[in-house]
Amino acid sequence: MPKKHIAIFVSGNGSNCENIIKHFSNNTDVEISLVVSNKSDAFALVRAQRLGIETCTLNKQQFNDEAELMTLLKKHDIDFIVLAGFLLMIPPFLVEAFNRRMINIHPALLPKYGGKGMYGHHVHEAVWAAKEKETGFTVHWVSNVCDGGDIIMQHRVALTDSDTPDTIAEKEHELEMKYFPTDIENILNGFS
Repeated sequence: MPKKHIAIFVSGNGSNCENIIKHFSNNTDVEISLVVSNKSDAFALVRAQRLGIETCTLNKQQFNDEAELMTLLKKHDIDFIVLAGFLLMIPPFLVEAFNRRMINIHPALLPKYGGKGMYGHHVHEAVWAAKEKETGFTVHWVSNVCDGGDIIMQHRVALTDSDTPDTIAEKEHELEMKYFPTDIENILNGFS
């Protein structure tokens, strides 16, 4: 089976990005080949560089330039894309080119708390305000609708009345750290 080359798209701190890179570091079938960010100051880029992964920053205009983005991905033989805290909408040409080969992680149990403006702490504050009894994260295929692609899997954690937006964020993030790399591996094993 040929090696699968993965690109991770990031916008922020990159704890998931680092966790994924470390998870696959000794995997002979999967290589994290590239980390792409829309923000030059994203700490995820530092994390990736420390682990020997090539990085690239593209502004919004470059990211939406089909020739530029597709050339970059082809140069690195990218087969699969993981969005790990990436905050730009994916252009339709990329959704089409990577149909069922591009996943996103969302810090809530979709279809609740998804869509425009629902990212990071905004999500956890909404979950808290609604007095939800559980939260978690969703892995879904990327589509042309923000957070609207088919759900692949979800992981859940119970909430209590004493939880705050900060403790909700911590609980949800612990789930991501524990399960997301394995989720990616399972998805890759199911895709040919």
